[in-house]
Amino acid sequence: MDDISTAMQISAAGMRAQSARLRVVAENLANANSTSETPGLDPYRRQIPVFSSYVDRALGADLVEVSRVTLDPSEFTLRFEPSHPAANEEGYVMLPNVNPMVEMMDLREAQRSYEANLGALDTMRSMAASTLRILE
Repeated sequence: MDDISTAMQISAAGMRAQSARLRVVAENLANANSTSETPGLDPYRRQIPVFSSYVDRALGADLVEVSRVTLDPSEFTLRFEPSHPAANEEGYVMLPNVNPMVEMMDLREAQRSYEANLGALDTMRSMAASTLRILE
């Protein structure tokens, strides 16, 4: 029964990590068009979740977590829009470094990883219930 509990904890940690990743991706998508209101200030900068593994000594297992969220250092894009309040002297507006296509791919990958962990958790729960039925 301890092995089943450990497997369930591992799956739950994976689900928490993917859930945090989904929140970051959703924030990136929500701000894909967020520019500065004044010239010279940076627009929204894409965020990237950083995963790390750690040993849970009580479980005796390696677990995963989002240890921090970093900012993507890639360049902002420029769009010619002289009427925008954040346009510089040449009429260009700095746009966020968020590529919605990349974010959608990250979203889909995180969703599939979450579902895989959920499937493993459901399997372990079913095995635990079957074990208890056998022991009765």
